[in-house]
Amino acid sequence: MFVEENLKDNAVLVKSVRLKYRVMIQIVKKASLALTILVLTCGSVTASGSSSKSKKSGFNWNPVIEAIIQVESEGNAKAISGNSVGAMQITPILVKDCNEILKKQKSKKRFSLNDRYSVAKSKEMFLLIQSYHNPENSIEKAIRAWNGGPNYSVRATNRYFKKVMGKMK
Repeated sequence: MFVEENLKDNAVLVKSVRLKYRVMIQIVKKASLALTILVLTCGSVTASGSSSKSKKSGFNWNPVIEAIIQVESEGNAKAISGNSVGAMQITPILVKDCNEILKKQKSKKRFSLNDRYSVAKSKEMFLLIQSYHNPENSIEKAIRAWNGGPNYSVRATNRYFKKVMGKMK
């Protein structure tokens, strides 16, 4: 009698576990479908976005880039100041850094020093630098590093940061 009751209890327990398992499978399938839809939606937004969006994150850098251009050269693609040239006042060191990043990414693309005079290519270099050195898409870090390099000093870049932020408003 005791064994029969135990068997009945076990059978009820097994049925309960199977039911919970089926419910869990349905939940996982629905969650998986929702996640797939979300990923596909985000991917299509990124792919169809403007050229100043980071391809990996979909972050829109355009307001920051335009403000930097205004502060650096007032929009003059032929501007020269020492070894910094173009609308974004790009240095040879930054071009070299971009090319090293591209090499690490196994890309055959390379930037030349003359590409600094192209606003479109300057923006590409900016986006490449941000994707590599600023994956969290910090606007403050992007602005300060553009002025002071990747190891910038907050104090030394305060004036520049305030100018760029002023142009964004």
